Amino acid sequence: MSPRRNRPRGGEKPIDHAGDAGTRYGGMQQTESWQGEDWWVRHVAGASSVGKRYRCPGCDQEIPSGVPHVVAWPELGGVDDRRHWHKACWNAKDRRTARVHRPRNAPRY
Repeated sequence: MSPRRNRPRGGEKPIDHAGDAGTRYGGMQQTESWQGEDWWVRHVAGASSVGKRYRCPGCDQEIPSGVPHVVAWPELGGVDDRRHWHKACWNAKDRRTARVHRPRNAPRY
């Protein structure tokens, strides 16, 4: 048996994912309209968020490390405007009230 080739043959070019932000972080990126504004939405695979914990603005609960979730930010916003949401919270954002009610002893992040 001959050894395996690790290099592409002939005129094939290797696929460069460095410029492709959609697959780079484990999900697809698309735009959605919400509250009269266009938002970038990226679905993040759980494997790419290992070791990181986020707080969902929809339910004000923590998104544990390694859980698939959604990252959304206004189209005209920057890196500081990105928010990590549970998938269910992002899908239900139009049905939620404007203010999140926390229990008395809940931490404020």
